[in-house]
Order: sequence, then structure tokens, then C-alpha cells
Amino acid sequence: MKFGICNEIFKDWSFERAFEYVKQTGYDGIEIAPFTCAPYVTDVSLQRRAEIKDLAAKHELEITGIHWVLVQAEGMHMTHPDESARGRTQQYFRDLVAFCRDLGGKSIIVGSPQQRNLEPEVTLEQATAWASEVFRPAVGDAEDHGITICFEPLAPSETNFMNTASEAIEFIERLPSPAFKIILDVKAMCSMGQPIPDIIRQSAPHFAYFHANDANLKGPGFGEVDFVPIAQALKEVSYDGYVSVEVFKFEEGPEVIATESLSYLKQSFS
Repeated sequence: MKFGICNEIFKDWSFERAFEYVKQTGYDGIEIAPFTCAPYVTDVSLQRRAEIKDLAAKHELEITGIHWVLVQAEGMHMTHPDESARGRTQQYFRDLVAFCRDLGGKSIIVGSPQQRNLEPEVTLEQATAWASEVFRPAVGDAEDHGITICFEPLAPSETNFMNTASEAIEFIERLPSPAFKIILDVKAMCSMGQPIPDIIRQSAPHFAYFHANDANLKGPGFGEVDFVPIAQALKEVSYDGYVSVEVFKFEEGPEVIATESLSYLKQSFS
């Protein structure tokens, strides 16, 4: 199994220092949050994109992809009744594909709960149709560049649009493509009312990425979620992608989070 970690954990570090530490700790890849580069990916020059890609190569790290893709990118919304807002978002997803391509990444993780929430007057049918059209051009671009857009089901406490893996799978199947899959996230799966290993088995082969964390919003091994049966289920479905550490509480500091999360994952998958 390949292990990665999200770079916003190292938000106060330079990219050079973060990449060096991630490699020394034993990770295979690093996942980039665009807001650690600029509010909009369109503000990141081609030169800077090349620098980040080269820096990862220097440290023998794979840039697995990008996530938290609409954070700080104001004006984006994939289910808004305003057609112009959806149009901006449609174009921005195409910009995100180009950004991911330029970094050498292969996955785009789309959570973005605030930018997909249904407005009171919008029905689920309307929202689903609109969101599909928002993604359509970007999915085509992703196919062309060997990138996979991974839509993330999230807990009802975070969003009112697509809360379970089965709902997310129905959504991506509106645009049948090897470049449009879902991502499974442990924290989110804790809200789905089923054992996590069962969700993993039922979701294969529709998921193409995996986030490792705990229901308490910390890293794997920092809470009560047992990753041994999770690891077993991933092996059973022959998942060969990344297991990437993503946390939302940073009290322990980047060194402890990165080191202890990876140690726990390696024990769980051994």
C-alpha cells in the first residue's frame, strides 16, 4: 500500500522543508491543497507549478493530487440557482485539472461542502442535474490528461448534498467515465450508519482514493477507529491507490501527526 499525507498539515513550513520531512518520515506521496499556493489556482504561475513538481521529484515524492480545491476560491458553487455561479465553477474545475496536470498529480479530491450545499429553493433533482453539468467539461479534460476527479460523500453535519457512498456513486454514474470516481474518507464514513469495511466492499470499484483519519478529526491512530479491518477490506477489493492522511485538528503539531499516523497505518496494514 502507498501512503501519502496532505500538505496543509505543514501550513507554516516552506514546501522544501515539508517535502523533505515527509520523505524522511517514510511517505510515498504528498497531496497538495491549492490554497497553500494561492487563493485561486489561476494565480499560480506555470513557473511556480514547475518548481513544486521539481521539488517533489528532488525528494523522490509523488504528488498524488490536489484536495480542498475550492477553499478560498470565492464565488464558486456547483448547485447554485445562479447560472453564472455554476458557469464560473465549471470553468474553475477545468482550471483545477490543468493545475493538477502541471504538478504531475493524478487525483482531484472534491469535498467542498459549502460550495455544494442546496439553497432552500433548490430541489435535489435540480442540484444533481446542475452539478453534473458543472463537472462535465472537467471530466473530459481529466480523461485527456490521465487524471481522476474523485467526488467525496460527506456527513450531513457538513453538507446536505451527497452524504453516503451509494449516493455519490449514483451521482458519478450520470457521467460514466474512468476519470470520474468517488473518494472514501474514514471520518465521513463514520456518519454513514454502516461498518466502514462494508462500505469499502460495496463501493469497489467506484472509489479511486482513500483518506485516513478518525471520527475525532485527527489522524489515524489518534482516536477510536480500528484500521485493521479497514486495511483488510482495502486488500480484499484489491485497492492499489493511495491511503492519504488528512486531518482537521492540528494540536499535536505536524511532526507528531505525520510520524505517528504513518506508524499506525503501517502496523494496521502489516
